[in-house]
Amino acid sequence: MFQSNVFDYVNVLDRAADASWLRNEAIGNNLSNVDTPGYKRQDVAFESVLKKALGQNHYQSMDSKVSSLKMNRLVGQVYTDFSGFSYRLDKNNVDVDNEGVMLAENQLKYQGLMTAIKQEFSNMQAVLK
Repeated sequence: MFQSNVFDYVNVLDRAADASWLRNEAIGNNLSNVDTPGYKRQDVAFESVLKKALGQNHYQSMDSKVSSLKMNRLVGQVYTDFSGFSYRLDKNNVDVDNEGVMLAENQLKYQGLMTAIKQEFSNMQAVLK
């Protein structure tokens, strides 16, 4: 019987898209709380989690690394960014300009992930024809 892990990359891309969506919500929350005294900006850690998961097996091909990933560990985690830092008197560390740049970057990343997922399914469809 032929065994294939055709959805390995799609699963990783799906997790990355979920993390990007979560980051979009965190940025929106940051922007909503720009005037809240004491609020600390939040961000999502996913890229470092993925890098750590892929980097554990140095002498394997990328296909083997991706197929051996444990998807339940590949989750974006919300964290408070620079919790001890504030350049404002009200102890808030949200910068509207920075958040706007982060939002634009994240939207481009999300669109790229959606394009990659669509391409993976197009490749599978082409093979099935």
